[in-house]
Amino acid sequence: MSISRIAGILGPAAGEAESLVERMLRTQQSRPQTPVRRGRIDRAELGVIGEGFHQSAGSLAVFDGHIYNRSELGGRGTDAELLVDLTSRHGFEGALQRINGDFAAALYDATTETLWLGRDRFGVRPLYYAETGNGIAFASRPRALLSLPGISRRVNRTFAALFAASHYRHFDHRPDHSAYQDRSQLPAGHVLRFSGGRSSLSAYGRLEDLPDFEESEGVLAERYRALFLDAVRIRLAAARKPAFTLSGGMDSSSIAASAARLSGGKVAAISTVYDDPLYDESKEIHGMGTSLVDPWIRVRIGTPDIFALVGGMVEAHDEPVATATWLSHYLLCKEARGRGHEALFGGLGGDELNAGEYEHFFFFFADLKHAGREQELDLETERWIAYHDHPLYRKSREVMRDAVAQLADLNVPGSCRPNRPRLLRYRSALRPEFFALEKFDPPMDRIFSSYLKNRTCQDLIRETIPCCLRAEDRNAAAFDLDHFLPFLDHRLVEFMFRVPGTLKIRRGVTKHLLREAMREILPEETRTRIQKVGWNAPAHVWFSGPGREALLDLVRSRSFRERGIYVAAEVERLILEHDRIVSTGEIRENHMMFLWQLLNLELWLRSGQGSL
Repeated sequence: MSISRIAGILGPAAGEAESLVERMLRTQQSRPQTPVRRGRIDRAELGVIGEGFHQSAGSLAVFDGHIYNRSELGGRGTDAELLVDLTSRHGFEGALQRINGDFAAALYDATTETLWLGRDRFGVRPLYYAETGNGIAFASRPRALLSLPGISRRVNRTFAALFAASHYRHFDHRPDHSAYQDRSQLPAGHVLRFSGGRSSLSAYGRLEDLPDFEESEGVLAERYRALFLDAVRIRLAAARKPAFTLSGGMDSSSIAASAARLSGGKVAAISTVYDDPLYDESKEIHGMGTSLVDPWIRVRIGTPDIFALVGGMVEAHDEPVATATWLSHYLLCKEARGRGHEALFGGLGGDELNAGEYEHFFFFFADLKHAGREQELDLETERWIAYHDHPLYRKSREVMRDAVAQLADLNVPGSCRPNRPRLLRYRSALRPEFFALEKFDPPMDRIFSSYLKNRTCQDLIRETIPCCLRAEDRNAAAFDLDHFLPFLDHRLVEFMFRVPGTLKIRRGVTKHLLREAMREILPEETRTRIQKVGWNAPAHVWFSGPGREALLDLVRSRSFRERGIYVAAEVERLILEHDRIVSTGEIRENHMMFLWQLLNLELWLRSGQGSL
């Protein structure tokens, strides 16, 4: 079994509950032959697709995912059995605090008549719930909860509006919300307790503002290397027939190279490749060499039937899909499964831990500015301009000053501001009576006194990581693949949030400490590469030419206009403008991401999964 799914209900009578849980599980089953286990104690009926099940006289538990530190916890039997044992000794929340794993779990304690739900610290495994008139139900996918009486298909209107006309970073501004009005998401790193007809949420895995490490760069690089190798090692031990997603960047390459080092041999790698050299990283991937990778599976993404593929993805995801990159990943998952692989390793989390996004420079600059380190700021700005200037995204001292002033409040240490021009770029395409986008104010957490740490933590908890984790999970599950993300090992995350920003960005180059940690593990060509292509998809061409006509047909349809979300005339203008930018090669931003989101939202609503 590659991936599990769980479901359960507390409340209804035995016969009704058994039927409901059976339906919820079958809704989530990717392969009919996968075993399903169910059990009942008192008013609780819980079930799992797969092996994560344990029932005793006083408790019932189901578990989706992996516990990686079983040996130090004295684990025997299934992960569900270990969870019950740990809970008996430390309580449910105490048990989760001791686990290093990726999981979603539920446990019913008959002694206290309490149902507990828990999720790993960063939300690698999904978990949704809905409170009913006389109890509560949960499942790994939101669609499964539609089996319950009284649960509607009504969408979360704020989610729909943000998906329609804002940026993907804001879809998860509320980690407890889902795409649906009646179905909540258990936030990452949280526990839900349901007892006596009432629920309560508590966090068990928060990051803290602890002092920066003071050891030398060399010592910290060695510590990072040891932690990273162990994060890969414990996941390798849990994976069956793995393949390693590989781009030309540091994150996926570090994972694949570390796995090769640990296994003493070569690893199977899989990449998406493109005809457009601006997106294709084949040349950069070649730097990994045949000494580390064999076979290297190339999944060529040409001009896909985007309407058909997005329709299939929306069906598999239970919601619209955040970015076009995940279409490439979906096809990669399909190919990996077709080649006999049962698990994928990926590099999600690497940018957030190592300050790898271009935007992170501005918050690094804000830290230097606030600390009065003007000489370092001057040098770093000079290197940033030299290495990263771009015809479309220009780099200059003026750009730096304006961005820092816009994105950071230098009067309040660590206080970051949202990028409002990006948030509101497509405000004119959204009908104001549907949602007033200009009034939306995304929460910006201030946990740390460092701007860079708060920005990367925001990405980890509210912005880039949550929607990417859902997409990775659904894509993998669609093809019955397990998935492993070593950068999201909580020990590694906690370590990196105590590393100074000057060891993450150094002389205009990101991921400095990771580069040092990977000496003699990564090929030098990969380890020292400065320019970053990024794992993106050339979706701009998918919405030009024939794609433009298909989009115009969709926007001109009666159902699209009657839905009342978009200003149809403005959307048509944007489609035509996008086509002109792409066909003429004009150097300006196109509207690829907006059009991707529009297509996903519309096909999701047409599928009947959600209704306004």
